[in-house]
Amino acid sequence: MNPAAVGLGLSLGAAAVASVTALVCPDRVRPLLVGLLAAVSGAAGVVAGVAGMAGHRLAVTLPDLLPLFGIRLVLDPLGGLFMAAVGGVAVAAAVFGIGYTSPQGRGGSGLHRRAFQVVYPLFVAAMLLVPAAASIGTFLVCWELMAVTSLLLVLAEHRRRPAVAQAGLWYAVMTHLGMVAILVGLVLFAAHAPGGSFAALRDAAGELSPLVRGVVFVATLIGFASKSGVVPLHVWLPRAHPEAPSHVSALMSAAMVNLGVYGIVRVGFDLLGVGSRWWWVLVLTLGAVSAVYGILQAAMSTDLKRLLGYSTTENMGLVLVGVGAAGMFAAAGNQVLAGLAMAAALLHVVNHAAFKTLLFLSAGSVLHATGTRDLDELGGLRARMPATTLLFGLGALAASALPLGAAFVSEWLLLQGLIHGVAAGGVAFAVTMPVAVAAVALTAGLAVASFVKAFGVGFLARPRSAAAENATESGPTMIGAMGLAGAACVALALAPTVLVPALAPVVGAAGPLLDSPAAQGALTLRLVAVAGSLSPLLLAAALLVAALAVVLLLRFVADRRTRRQARLWDCGAGPLSARMEYTATSFAEPLQRVFDDVLAPELDVDVTHVQESRYLVDSVEYRARVPDRIERRLYQPVLRLVDAWGQAGRGLANGSVHRYLGYGFYTLVGLLVLLAVTR
Repeated sequence: MNPAAVGLGLSLGAAAVASVTALVCPDRVRPLLVGLLAAVSGAAGVVAGVAGMAGHRLAVTLPDLLPLFGIRLVLDPLGGLFMAAVGGVAVAAAVFGIGYTSPQGRGGSGLHRRAFQVVYPLFVAAMLLVPAAASIGTFLVCWELMAVTSLLLVLAEHRRRPAVAQAGLWYAVMTHLGMVAILVGLVLFAAHAPGGSFAALRDAAGELSPLVRGVVFVATLIGFASKSGVVPLHVWLPRAHPEAPSHVSALMSAAMVNLGVYGIVRVGFDLLGVGSRWWWVLVLTLGAVSAVYGILQAAMSTDLKRLLGYSTTENMGLVLVGVGAAGMFAAAGNQVLAGLAMAAALLHVVNHAAFKTLLFLSAGSVLHATGTRDLDELGGLRARMPATTLLFGLGALAASALPLGAAFVSEWLLLQGLIHGVAAGGVAFAVTMPVAVAAVALTAGLAVASFVKAFGVGFLARPRSAAAENATESGPTMIGAMGLAGAACVALALAPTVLVPALAPVVGAAGPLLDSPAAQGALTLRLVAVAGSLSPLLLAAALLVAALAVVLLLRFVADRRTRRQARLWDCGAGPLSARMEYTATSFAEPLQRVFDDVLAPELDVDVTHVQESRYLVDSVEYRARVPDRIERRLYQPVLRLVDAWGQAGRGLANGSVHRYLGYGFYTLVGLLVLLAVTR
């Protein structure tokens, strides 16, 4: 019996049963039943994905289920990795949703209702099907189902907050423009192939002209990069992720965006066969820009979920740096470095899925307890929400690329590939590799600053609002779900030697030019064919021994001195208050000054004078805002042009039937003249 087939069938069946259950169950038990069934669906997806990675190939053809194309599913190791990642995120998010969407929850008020609960498992099922789709028709149907269901979930709370509707509009427009780009690229590809299956496309790729191959790649890259939140197509992401329910945000940010990377790898490496070097220089450039710009915006953000959304743009940028480098090495015939860079990118996909799930669920726990996402209004949660604080701190460590963090290993592998690639030969490598190394290093430093701000300002010190002061810890299902994600982060950080060798068949499935193991070793990761080794477990043991030694030394010294209690030093200003603490805005202000030319912040100072004298100041109001510069420079002019076009169009529709008949007549005459001239 094929475990991949059993796992996928059970996953889809559980999702279908969950949707039906949501239709018939009462409000009181609906979140529990739907959450459990969605968790079963995700767990079965993990089983199917791991089986696919292990070589249990799945092939299903249902020619009569979908008109014209039918349904064709094939699960290989590459699709298995992404399916397993989606399934793992779905398990944690579904368990979290049981408590978050309960009728009594503040953060999830109204999410227990029938419409939301029906759509949620369908979203999980659609994401699990995308990596298994093996024909253009199947892939586009699954992709569109994923887009539509995620849009409905984003809009779940549109009656409570006006910003939700605006975020949904941005997401709807960007995701469907991306869908159009993917459709154009794949249809052009299919027009030069004997069929619409991926096998037929793969066989026909060698016969395409360089122009057609380039157009297909660029068109699909635009669509998939839009789904991954890559700059400059990222504008929907920092809007939709904060406004979506928190466990949906986790699914979108930790699972759905990864499928954009899957699409780039599947089309660029597998179907088109690597192609030209300039493709991957473009991908690497987009990735480096996205990584730096995304983490800069995250460092400036005071909205906790918006910060995490921009962090997703950063991490997807790092993944694309690895994918782009792998493509450049493969195009140059360097199989070893190509396999290393692709393994680093795919490992970071898995790591990002784990720690971003934990971070978004922790942010949801904070929102559930306090009703706010504003870091400037939080603080003091360590004493009131100790479990959430501990788990958010674990996620922040994992995302900061510091030793003992999950992202540390994947970014170390990525840097090893980039550094060794400098000597690969050619001007392109001599220019792009050092720039990519600098971008990765810069993002690592800024990521530390961003998460120190989020953790320190949001969870430590004194509460800065009544909501934070009255916060209570979340329920057991929410804590348990965060614990699952936290355990995954710890396992990926301390035992990458289990996963990295298993990535060899996954990397090989992306293309024959990548079929080279990246690293080997049971306790220490040793790079294959290039110098470099790392043992996270030994590093963790050394740090633990050093920390224990310091603690014991301090305790030994302290025990030999007489203890006395004294008030904390307060500069003679009296007891410290919450107003004296650093806020998220003030913490980020030095970084804002350093990157002032890039961020272009908007500052406004209003000085109100005493009515009797202009020399005496009554109050000073300071406002600082860091807008998305790309949105302001690129999208707002386009929106103004569209708005002007719409206003002009109103003059054409004045209600006159005679004018409308004239439009039709002149259009028909124009078409007849065009046909007469061109035929």
